[in-house]
Amino acid sequence: MPLDHKKLAVIHIVKSELGLSDDEYRDLLQRETGVRSAKDLDETGFRRLMRFFAASSHYRINRYGLTFRQKLFVRHLVDDLGWDADHFKNFLNKYYHKTEVDELTKGEASKVIVSLKNILMHERSSHA
Repeated sequence: MPLDHKKLAVIHIVKSELGLSDDEYRDLLQRETGVRSAKDLDETGFRRLMRFFAASSHYRINRYGLTFRQKLFVRHLVDDLGWDADHFKNFLNKYYHKTEVDELTKGEASKVIVSLKNILMHERSSHA
């Protein structure tokens, strides 16, 4: 079964953030997953690629301790909530006095993740 558009978007966000050229990206996909296009990935290939990104030298931590994995997870949760960039920026500013994910410490990012998961869980239970 092909990946959903959210997971494909995450892959392309990572590609962009890591500054990979198209050739580097396709070579990486081929080496790690056996395909040359993210559209050909299955769930197993997606997880393998994400584990590679998390474990590689590309695994970045900002000067505040924020991990690349936390940043991706926050983006995934915001996408699941259907929030636009301004809504999320207002949320960060109101509750964490920050305007960008990259400004969060590792501990703050963990709290943001818990908050977003709770909001998502609440939204899902209220629509059930």
